[in-house]
Amino acid sequence: MLVDPQNLKDNFAQVGANGIVVAEYFYADLFAREPQLRTMFPAAMSKQHEVLLGALSQIVSSVDDTDALVPFLQDLGRRHHGFGVVADHYAPVGASLLATLAHFSGPDWNEELERDWAAAYGLVAQVMTEAAAEPVA
Repeated sequence: MLVDPQNLKDNFAQVGANGIVVAEYFYADLFAREPQLRTMFPAAMSKQHEVLLGALSQIVSSVDDTDALVPFLQDLGRRHHGFGVVADHYAPVGASLLATLAHFSGPDWNEELERDWAAAYGLVAQVMTEAAAEPVA
């Protein structure tokens, strides 16, 4: 399945215009879905909100540049593994990401956007999971 990179970039620009509340919504959704994940994060989440938005911005901005994107995702996957993230965590994170994007897209959210984001997130999760499983050199 081919993903339309411009579609993702345009949608993320729209969603990202809402600022930090996007990250707040994402984590509220994630912790409602999977309350046990809350213990993996600091009590004060403001720095984490910035980190999430920064990582998403980096991923979306390089979605059509695999030479930049893949090493970034591999590093992200290894770092997340160090924080205790396991493969099973990626599904609820993806569900929360889609819910957040849909919420902030409002009436612009449609099946095509959902398919593109789901496909893109699937690739992101795959690269991160594979990197996390590699033996440390």
